[in-house]
Amino acid sequence: MTAHSFKTPNLSVLRDKLLAQRAALLERTVHERGGVLGRAEVAAAHFEIAASDNAQLRTERETAFALSEHETAELAEIERALDRMNHPDYGQCIECAVQIPALRLLATPTALRCIACQTTLESQHAND
Repeated sequence: MTAHSFKTPNLSVLRDKLLAQRAALLERTVHERGGVLGRAEVAAAHFEIAASDNAQLRTERETAFALSEHETAELAEIERALDRMNHPDYGQCIECAVQIPALRLLATPTALRCIACQTTLESQHAND
């Protein structure tokens, strides 16, 4: 496979990569939370801290929620990519319908867009 190859890589390779990413994310989440705790339990634990340091508590709580939201979004992105692999249009750009280059899919199996369309999208968001 050359650097300019647009051929879709072997789906089993991409599926294995996504499954490994999902497992690593779940393991990291459990480790960061200090065990298998739900979001409500993490929040309750933060509220139990003494109220004397309210600013620090707020900052820690906001950081924990932001991390949780990011992890949830990343996990959902992985799940959507795994689901798309069951459809024939996996690996096609959702904007222009061209085949996403194999090297891009190998680097980012969750990619929805070719580099040109992704760059355009990011430029538009940067200007907002």
